[in-house]
Amino acid sequence: MSQPSYALLPGADESTVILHVPHSARTIPYAVRADIVLGDEALERELDHITDAHTAELAEAAAGLAGVTPWRFVNRLSRLVVDPERFPDEREEMLAVGMGAVYTRTTHQEVLRDASCAAEPLIERYFRPYARAMTEAVAGRLAATGRAVVIDVHSYPSRALPYELHAAGPRPPVCLGTDAFHTPAELTEAARAAFAECGETGLDSPFGGTYVPLEFYGTDARVGALMVEIRRDLYMTEPGGPAGAGLERPAAALAALVDAAGR
Repeated sequence: MSQPSYALLPGADESTVILHVPHSARTIPYAVRADIVLGDEALERELDHITDAHTAELAEAAAGLAGVTPWRFVNRLSRLVVDPERFPDEREEMLAVGMGAVYTRTTHQEVLRDASCAAEPLIERYFRPYARAMTEAVAGRLAATGRAVVIDVHSYPSRALPYELHAAGPRPPVCLGTDAFHTPAELTEAARAAFAECGETGLDSPFGGTYVPLEFYGTDARVGALMVEIRRDLYMTEPGGPAGAGLERPAAALAALVDAAGR
């Protein structure tokens, strides 16, 4: 690769917070596109559904509003290249619908890649460097401040898509994904307070869990983590349209959460 597939955007030296934006991009390198069986129009439709559109803008706006500027780690490539938040092995439950670290099925469970397409080259080229860089980013906050808080910035559709494993539950305006080890109660409560003006805030439905680099996962309590899922109809035209004025409210809420998490 001529340049990394991610960007670490520095925040304040004293900030403990990393806003992680893994699913906002639509870019697919030419060599990767060659192994995707969808035609161009079908691929654009799939990108509309699978991309967490405008979440990089949301994180950027929140960083500008926060009292202490957080760090931002932003994926520059589509999750159709690799999904950096999946487990790269059999621990990943989304393998059941062909959406592990390397997707073989679409949001509507159509074929995305032929079964003969090897996943390991993509994992080696894109997944592992991303994971190492995110690990280093967290380690940097630990070294500088003694702790780190990863806030995962996502969005999700107002109506369930066929790939969703837990679609039967509530779809609140804001879904908070938590981890029993890495999400302390005070972080969850800070998020509920910050997003109160956006409407109802739910926990782990329709999406649960949060992202922590595997080096720290389940072992280092200095690393806090929370996933924030904003329902897309709050701020954009679904499935892949422009953002509207509604983006301002979740951006302000996210900035409030950054400030609360950094205390």
